[in-house]
Amino acid sequence: MSTEAPEFVAIGRRKTAVARIRMNAGSGKIVINGRPLDEYFKTQALQNTVLAPFEIVKQVNQFDLKVNADGGGLQGQAGALRLAVSRALIEINPELRAVLKAEGFLRRDPRMKERKKPGQPGARKRFQFSKR
Repeated sequence: MSTEAPEFVAIGRRKTAVARIRMNAGSGKIVINGRPLDEYFKTQALQNTVLAPFEIVKQVNQFDLKVNADGGGLQGQAGALRLAVSRALIEINPELRAVLKAEGFLRRDPRMKERKKPGQPGARKRFQFSKR
């Protein structure tokens, strides 16, 4: 038996981006695909998106995160990471659910690119119609 603090695992998705996280008690160190948060998400807006759940529940710098982000773009990955962090916080303390839900952090963004249909050049576009 190990005497380590428990590790909480959660998955978040947004559009086609997926973020798998491992969260445990610590000093606020966040590593995404082997790189620190400020190196992976260079803009302050994306960093704020990721840290928003911690700020809402007033638990900034209390957890360490190891993140595996894949698919989509940086904006989608930041949104997926926000959802994963929110889910992990609820796993730690179910009473935080109401606060996070009110902010909309538990809503998954399901929008994805529509598939191309056969007999058409794209998802909705039709080939040019010629009457004669």
